[in-house]
Amino acid sequence: MDKPAFPPYFALLIGVISISFSAIFVKLASAPAPIIATYRLLFSVLLILPTLLVAKGVITEIAGISRKIWLLSLLSGAFLASHFLLWFESLRFTSVASSTVLVTLQPLFAFVGGYFLFGERLHPAAVVGGVLAIGGSFVIGWGDFQIGGEALFGDILALLGAATVTVYWLIGQYVRKALSLTAYTLVVYSASSICLLAYDLLFGYSLVGYPAADWGWFFLLALIPTLFGHSIFNWVIRWIPTSTVSMSILGEPVGTAILAYLILDEVVTIPQYIGGGIILLGIYLFMRWNTMIKEEKTDEQISPSTQNSA
Repeated sequence: MDKPAFPPYFALLIGVISISFSAIFVKLASAPAPIIATYRLLFSVLLILPTLLVAKGVITEIAGISRKIWLLSLLSGAFLASHFLLWFESLRFTSVASSTVLVTLQPLFAFVGGYFLFGERLHPAAVVGGVLAIGGSFVIGWGDFQIGGEALFGDILALLGAATVTVYWLIGQYVRKALSLTAYTLVVYSASSICLLAYDLLFGYSLVGYPAADWGWFFLLALIPTLFGHSIFNWVIRWIPTSTVSMSILGEPVGTAILAYLILDEVVTIPQYIGGGIILLGIYLFMRWNTMIKEEKTDEQISPSTQNSA
């Protein structure tokens, strides 16, 4: 596999910072959740289209996509649409903290999917880091978790959103080995937009008539959390496993809590400080030890060939 032109783990950091804005922008918009999701993806497609003028061969690449890759890419778009619908809708029923914490529990699903689909193994220390980070997420959201009524329904929606986005990443991990970033994101975001438009029309959501501020939030959702968040993750997933990408996304509640303090004037509580520290420690341990075990495996794969050539 070709080497990345930019450090993948640094790109991962940029992506996590970018997606931390997502819940903030959704909360600031007044449009229904399906409309916010629809225009987030539609604007993302419109922002990607001009790159076809400078990205040579992308149109030819898309035209030559095999039937299997087409089906997987369309399926990936459908799962992405489901993720946004479930998560954005959950924000109507539960708090930002609870929803963000639950939707970022993707590693629980990614570890299982990576093990069975790609045979990924984790260093015991990396597992400890993963458990710490997940535990830190619960510390942040513990004070906001409400049992029963609409809040419980919102929490269930957020958890389902975590499951659907993990499938999206797992499909991407496979398909990105066959497609360039521009081709993959254009096809997937377009498929996701079509799914969301169909949902809007089916359930009678109006596509127009929203305040001017909402259109600004739609655009910012496309630009920052999608292009500088999801698209960066779709780039790094060519070199970094889904489990690692999902682990890094656990940093989103930390970023969202900071942004909520700065933008929404929400108070940063002691549990959020403690949980944020635990998450960052857990992510560090996971990245450190998961990278080391990958390097060990690479050395084991190189050694036999080196000995044979000698």
